[in-house]
Amino acid sequence: MSYLRLRDVRKSYDGKSNAVDGVSMDVGRGEFVTFLGPSGSGKTTTLMMIAGFENPTGGVIELDGRDLALRKAYQRNIGVVFQNYALFPHMTALGNVVFPLKMRGFARAEMKARADRMLGLVGLSRFAARYPRELSGGQQQRVALARGLVFNPDLVLLDEPLGALDKNLREQMQVEIKRIHREVGITMIYVTHDQTEAMTMSDRIAVFSNGKIEQVGSPLDIYHRPSSRFVGEFVGDSNFFAGHVDTSRPGMVELSGLGSVRVASTSQVASGAVDVMIRPERLRLCDESACAKTDNAFVMKVDDIINYGDSILAIGKTNGLPLRARIAGGDPDKLHPGTLLRLAWAPADAHLIPRAAHP
Repeated sequence: MSYLRLRDVRKSYDGKSNAVDGVSMDVGRGEFVTFLGPSGSGKTTTLMMIAGFENPTGGVIELDGRDLALRKAYQRNIGVVFQNYALFPHMTALGNVVFPLKMRGFARAEMKARADRMLGLVGLSRFAARYPRELSGGQQQRVALARGLVFNPDLVLLDEPLGALDKNLREQMQVEIKRIHREVGITMIYVTHDQTEAMTMSDRIAVFSNGKIEQVGSPLDIYHRPSSRFVGEFVGDSNFFAGHVDTSRPGMVELSGLGSVRVASTSQVASGAVDVMIRPERLRLCDESACAKTDNAFVMKVDDIINYGDSILAIGKTNGLPLRARIAGGDPDKLHPGTLLRLAWAPADAHLIPRAAHP
């Protein structure tokens, strides 16, 4: 059974174009779902319509079988955590967490017990008496999270909550939010444009583009089996080659500029134009004799490198076509512009996308 149900949800601000254009999906109880997409793709607007801060132009939003259009934002029992924390500066951490309980008329003793328990859950029990100005960014975000959870909401919405934090603190908070999600078991919708956050934290990801959902799937499905070129390019690094499938030659694809290459299967696509995606980390080095005996071998001329410490991203061309190869444990002293690399990929590492799947 769907717990959160979106059906053909639309939002227009000018009556001419849709910022959200026919979004439909189901979220199960207890799931952690991320809305991922670039700025202006409609993910935050969709979140705000679920919260009740924006009114849909059309469509249906239901939570546990209840039509949310019939309820004001404060009647929806939904917790919201914002990027800017939105803490009350004149209240302590405890006061901020207690506030939504006061608004809902909880008994005094229960308010204190709930707030103490929630501050303990986010690791801030000893900071309860501090004001927001006395807390770090990560601590303020934990207070905001505790405030969004303390009244036992039916759903928690998180709108880019880690965007203002530095990289290390952001990674720590990703782990903390997932831990809290596991312990509390509440349904969470998380909005971000950061692919790493989405891949790390989500049970499922909904990729947004131009007001629509391009694909919904598990992080591994989204990464390894994107349904469109947009998803393949937006999530992770990728190489794309224009190709053509001829059903009379199963397992073979003709790539423009590279000739025939072998893939694991062509049965999932019809005959015709395709894009062939190969992730940079799937390309492997091989010497001349090994390359001669393997499928899909070619030479890349390096134009530039990016050293990540544990790997090197080589950027260059093969037969004039752009190519990116991630080499684990590569020696940057042996890789420089002009270096020729012999590379190959396994047939199973190519993913085919019909050209009709994108504009």
